[in-house]
Amino acid sequence: MKLFRFKKSDQIAYGVVANDHVQTIHGSIFDAFTMTKAIYALAEVEWLPPCEPTKIVAIGRNYREHAKEMGHDVPAEPLLFIKPSTAVIGTKQKVILPPISKRVDFEGEVGVVIKKKAYRLGPQENPMDYVLGYTGALDITARDLQKQDVQFTRAKGFDTFAPIGPWIETALNPKDIGLQTWVNGELRQSGSTRDLIFPIDYLIRFITEVMTLLPGDVIFTGTPAGVGPLSPGDAVELRIQELGTLAVNVAMCPCPA
Repeated sequence: MKLFRFKKSDQIAYGVVANDHVQTIHGSIFDAFTMTKAIYALAEVEWLPPCEPTKIVAIGRNYREHAKEMGHDVPAEPLLFIKPSTAVIGTKQKVILPPISKRVDFEGEVGVVIKKKAYRLGPQENPMDYVLGYTGALDITARDLQKQDVQFTRAKGFDTFAPIGPWIETALNPKDIGLQTWVNGELRQSGSTRDLIFPIDYLIRFITEVMTLLPGDVIFTGTPAGVGPLSPGDAVELRIQELGTLAVNVAMCPCPA
């Protein structure tokens, strides 16, 4: 099932996508809902980020080849960092390059959307019971600031630096989700969650030993090798099999440096 968030006539709604249409729902995607009779063509609605996370918990160096290309060893345990909710944008929106950075990179990832409150899961609890579904995710990174600061907050936290979408797919096999990142029509990244160093269930249990995950929060699971810089005018597409395409354009900040 593809859960989709959109705006129509100044009203924000959720719906279920089938082919080129969305049928709206009554209720919450995190609980029980029913289908309504309202159906719209996807072309006639404004596409929004598929959820509103309180936070994004991202994982660094979770693919061996990416760790290698960045000159790092494979971590002994998941490397966590936070992207703020203000960084979130949806498909068909713009990534804005900040004037204080001279090198901004793309990182295509699989995003995991949390369904219900999770904290310090017991040994008998299945972490996957807390997953609503999966979405495309781009971890945009000011690489020069990351190297300068050592820690990741500034480099990862700019507004527009967390595109997610186009929707939440509830029926994917988390152990084998394929992803590809294309920039200006050129394939730059190709990977699968089967290559994750720390799989999704492990990540959920690990993160919730530290902090509470809330409905709508998103885990960025890490990026495969092939990351690279972005320039104004670039078109980025993250394609995930059986999910869809997260497409963004890149622009320079219009504000003065």
